[in-house]
Amino acid sequence: MIKWQDVGKLHVISKLEGILGKWFDVEMFYTDSHAKLWSDHDKKEYAFKSHFMKVQMQSVYGQEYLADDIEKMVEKLSSGSDEVVVLDSQFKHVKGLAFPIKYEGEFAGALFVYPFVFDTTTTAEIQELKKQMIACGSSEADATAACDKMKKMWPREVDYVKQLMGLLAEEMVSFTSEIDKRDDRIKDLTNELAQKHRYKDMIGKSKKMQAIYALLEKISSSESSVMIQGENGTGKELVAKAIHYYSPRKEKTFLAVNCSAFNDNLLDSELFGHVKGSFTGAVKDKKGLFETADGGTLFLDEIGDTSLSMQVKLLRVLQEGTYLPVGATSPKKVDVRIVAATNKNLKEMMAKGEFREDLYYRINVINVNLPALRERHEDIPLLMDFFMKKRCEESGKPMKTYSKKCMEKMLEYPWPGNVRELENEVERLVVLAGDEKNVGPENLSPRILDWGASAEPAFKGVNTEGTLRDALEQLEIMMIKEGLKRCNFNKSKLSKELDISRASLIMKVEKYGLDKRTKAA
Repeated sequence: MIKWQDVGKLHVISKLEGILGKWFDVEMFYTDSHAKLWSDHDKKEYAFKSHFMKVQMQSVYGQEYLADDIEKMVEKLSSGSDEVVVLDSQFKHVKGLAFPIKYEGEFAGALFVYPFVFDTTTTAEIQELKKQMIACGSSEADATAACDKMKKMWPREVDYVKQLMGLLAEEMVSFTSEIDKRDDRIKDLTNELAQKHRYKDMIGKSKKMQAIYALLEKISSSESSVMIQGENGTGKELVAKAIHYYSPRKEKTFLAVNCSAFNDNLLDSELFGHVKGSFTGAVKDKKGLFETADGGTLFLDEIGDTSLSMQVKLLRVLQEGTYLPVGATSPKKVDVRIVAATNKNLKEMMAKGEFREDLYYRINVINVNLPALRERHEDIPLLMDFFMKKRCEESGKPMKTYSKKCMEKMLEYPWPGNVRELENEVERLVVLAGDEKNVGPENLSPRILDWGASAEPAFKGVNTEGTLRDALEQLEIMMIKEGLKRCNFNKSKLSKELDISRASLIMKVEKYGLDKRTKAA
């Protein structure tokens, strides 16, 4: 549609409007397809170029006459005319021109040039017009001045004005087309940006999340097994669902099971099913999750909690595509893609003999390592807004905002429970805030409110007196000591945080006696 509210800002419109006023003593105005006037000619403060129209608009019936003339012309033009139509004003012998504006083949409005009289208009006819204006409430002096100043147009001048109107109409359409293209581009860019910040139901603009999205995009057409690693609450099941719903198996079933929620016997029955009479309580045959998910994806969460005997059975399914239900004598075939997840260090478990090496390499074809929320700090505001909108919509409450202090407290907190903890906290805020639109810090959980006050400063006790060398050494000891605790003595991780080599960090740890034997110090 034509952006009528912006048309008047076009330089070419105002320029030609001025030229028409100066040369022909006429006004140019435009309306939409409903005959609504979008120029300012109906406003009291408008500076008219045509003295006749100024007097008309100040008279008793002047605005009503103009509205009727516009409505009549819009109705005529909307019926299909593609050319300029001559307007016969309700003021006798006064003429105007109306030009149809079409956008994408549809009638969108009209452009008007008004008022003038033809060069053939007689003195008697002008006198008749003057009397009509006086009858409408104009003074004799105003009516006389208005009629005397009115332009008498020759046919070639009328043709010239028609050409100008055509150019103006083209400019309006071209302008609107460019605006629409710009708006579409903005919309596309906004959607593109939104997609960059989201993948399925995952949200994040940080570099680490962008890397996750890029990896998931690469494996979307793959059938390989995937291992998802990350702390509790980082969204491992969301990633598993995204892998499934962007894969060739998306039309089939996605099932999830938490391996730590069952003992070995129950997990065996849950995954592989059982036959009637195989154990006490097995009153009928039961399908396992592998059979139910045939052709689809099975998400094995907390696979690190499975026993070695269960790991053997899982390996058999992955290698041979067969399994044996509990109590059955003949195996069943199945086609299931495995996506596994754990928050444990499987390499350490393999070294201790707690996790099978052959199973590890079978499920770890593609590894997705999810960052903790504290490692993608810039995503916290995005997640806060997303969860706030979600909870407000679910509870039927108007959208709330976070106060500055509340936002500061939530950004300071390290979120050990990750995204799940953040979502729960936002839900708490929505409930406790009631009808308040601006959520204050008083509704936060005590652990978050007291975090800044209770947390001991990392470098408390650094002596600022003495030599700079001594102070720097003391600060170095503090940073390494606190970093080792924070990283659970993972020197590779800490060396990356401190931006030094691992060998250099080990030397400093030995130099300052900060190995695990001094952990309790």
